[in-house]
Amino acid sequence: MNTREIKVQKQGWIPKKERIWIIVTIIFAVSIMLWELKGLFHLSLTTLHSRQFEHTFKGYGSNARIALFFVLAYYVLLRVIRLHMLKGQGKVKKWLSTLLRFARRWHTPVAIIAIAFIMLHTVAVFMYGFKFDFNNISGLLSLLVLLPVPISGLFRYQRMDRKWHLRSGVAFAILFLIHSFL
Repeated sequence: MNTREIKVQKQGWIPKKERIWIIVTIIFAVSIMLWELKGLFHLSLTTLHSRQFEHTFKGYGSNARIALFFVLAYYVLLRVIRLHMLKGQGKVKKWLSTLLRFARRWHTPVAIIAIAFIMLHTVAVFMYGFKFDFNNISGLLSLLVLLPVPISGLFRYQRMDRKWHLRSGVAFAILFLIHSFL
């Protein structure tokens, strides 16, 4: 075993400095999901098929969309800061690097909360009634593409993902944007 493999074994899957935030975020996301699912499962059948409930599950999707735009902002800032146009712009680059650090710090916790809202949105859509139309099929495809993103994110911490986190994330982002805006 080389020293890098020994170091990877000792540190665990998630770096120590991020572990506490991720655990707190998971607890928060699970709490939100359980609270909202409890509320969803106590609704009557007439409420489930009303316009009011349609606004409820669209609200979950809107919350997930806001969170996902923040998650995707990390990659946008990463690309912008590498642009050649900003070569002589020291103040702009410093400001962007501050934003990039902030976006990187909150990328994983906000993504966990977004996944919780996506799961609530999915459950609520199936409770409302799944129809085989473009919107529902594109949402289901987005959900299927989303599944490997958090798993490859864990591998990303260990530098073992071979860019699968980025690739599956971009594929999800494209399908998600199609689902959200078309």
